[in-house]
Amino acid sequence: MSSFYNIAERLTRMAREIPDSIAIAEPLFHHGKAKRNSSGKREYRTVTFAELDRDTDRIAAGLQALGVTPRMRLVIMVRQGIDFISLVFALYKTGATLVLIDPGMGVKKMLQCLKEVNPDGFLGIPSAQYARILYRRWFPNAKFNLAVGKSLFLPCLLTLDKLRKRAQAKPQDPKMKLDDPAAIIFTSGSTGVAKGVLYTHRMFKTQVEEITKRLNIKPGAIDLVGFPFFGLFDAGMGTTAVIPDMDTTKPASVDPKLFLEAAVDWQVTQAFGSPALWTAVSRYCVRNNVKISTLKQTAIAGAPVSFELLRNLRRILPDDAVIVTPYGATESLPLAAIESREVLEETCFKTSQGAGVCVGKFFDPPLEHRIIPISDAPIPRLSDVTACPDGQIGELIVSGPQCSPRYVTREEANALALIEGEDGQIWRRVGDVGYFDDQDRFWFCGRKSHRVETPSGPMFSIPCEAISNESPNVFRSALVGVPLPPDFQEPEVVVERAKEFRSVWKEPVMIVEPTAEARPADKVAEERLKKETLNLLKKSPLTSSINKVLVCNSLPVDARHNAKINRELLAKWATARLAGKNVKLHNGPSDDDLPPAK
Repeated sequence: MSSFYNIAERLTRMAREIPDSIAIAEPLFHHGKAKRNSSGKREYRTVTFAELDRDTDRIAAGLQALGVTPRMRLVIMVRQGIDFISLVFALYKTGATLVLIDPGMGVKKMLQCLKEVNPDGFLGIPSAQYARILYRRWFPNAKFNLAVGKSLFLPCLLTLDKLRKRAQAKPQDPKMKLDDPAAIIFTSGSTGVAKGVLYTHRMFKTQVEEITKRLNIKPGAIDLVGFPFFGLFDAGMGTTAVIPDMDTTKPASVDPKLFLEAAVDWQVTQAFGSPALWTAVSRYCVRNNVKISTLKQTAIAGAPVSFELLRNLRRILPDDAVIVTPYGATESLPLAAIESREVLEETCFKTSQGAGVCVGKFFDPPLEHRIIPISDAPIPRLSDVTACPDGQIGELIVSGPQCSPRYVTREEANALALIEGEDGQIWRRVGDVGYFDDQDRFWFCGRKSHRVETPSGPMFSIPCEAISNESPNVFRSALVGVPLPPDFQEPEVVVERAKEFRSVWKEPVMIVEPTAEARPADKVAEERLKKETLNLLKKSPLTSSINKVLVCNSLPVDARHNAKINRELLAKWATARLAGKNVKLHNGPSDDDLPPAK
């Protein structure tokens, strides 16, 4: 096999095989409002695979004419849609390394991450260019800048539309190799400082191949894209990417009516989204007795998926629909997957008793996996550790072509994240704890950093929270540790209140959802919930040592998927509350302390 490979070849191949099939459909707007025809039907801008391939050729040739060369780092800050996907594949064709970052993490953190990556330019919407200009001393090498969209305040900056008109020639082939850099993608920072993860062309190639195989995706499928990154995979898999009318940085705030409108307009056959997105959509469907009749395959990822969500999706989708929950991380994706029937008919019962969440069997070799004893110290060589036996909770490590070889920012983190194996093989510490059962399925027990070290041994977030989540009055809960001298922690559980909802379906359905802000009159209910939850915890040997329960109106979650609980922040809040301090819990990024512009 040739060592030369560029992930953009996947798009060119689809342009040859299905040139006239629609590659992307995005909703049109007029003065900020949805553009509709005389009959009220939504209007869309579309592009075929052949048109998309030609467009990326033009943009790539134009960028090369400006001086863009392989390995340059160019930041893309563009909203999901045709321009975003075109720019990504155009950069692949130039050999440049694209930089992707989630603006939902907050402006301060985002600017700091971008400063660390030291980009050679920005391809972005006007607001992104304003930020670059305001903080231009942070980005001394950012010389190749392109505005996507119009702005009266950036008249001298070259725009994407002008570049398209100017460039006609095909781009020069940069002759990329499988292990050459393709992208730098930042982690969400939900369990620590956001880090820049190196993606190679080999990683992208493996990801597309593994997703296509495990999810049985074939050219001609129509995908409703709830997460921008998956739209890029669609272009390489011959799948039509339908862009819904939603803010992808805030999936929990999706308008179900608009999301479902796109599904009906395009008769979508598959969809990808976070648990927060699907929870909002499924609730709406259950309440209004709506089914998505064409949707035959759904993927939910980004955080643990509740059983209530899976049950509701099974009710609103066709009987033969496949609902898959893939498992992985920004640094190693995909690793495993499990279908909803296996969860609902078998593993959910064990999960509710504290066994962890089963994420299924790992993908096929060359991906390898092991469980090793939990440690917070660096592990230089694989020979320094011994694998744990099946059934014992330990730290997950993986090795395979879908795993990133290193971080390129915060490089000191590589010492803690990477292990050198035999023949120079790199193993990556995922940061999760769990175990494999006798069927070689992985049971996720939480993040390593979320374990609570008590005098009687470690307690793990997912198994312990499953006990408190059994209460119908709890929406979700979080295990946190309060410092206990000298080196231990006292386990506490913070619960988020819930209310019960009975649907119009013949069969009763319970949907758990957060309540509104608490009022003084709710104090009695709060004390009742504490007592009820504590009684549940005392009945399980996993949680019998927990003596305190706190009630929170809204647990803080990550910016990217709106689903991962920020237990680090909760631990600080719980510590302050137990010390008698009346501290407000802030949910989400804050830009009150933006760095001064220089």
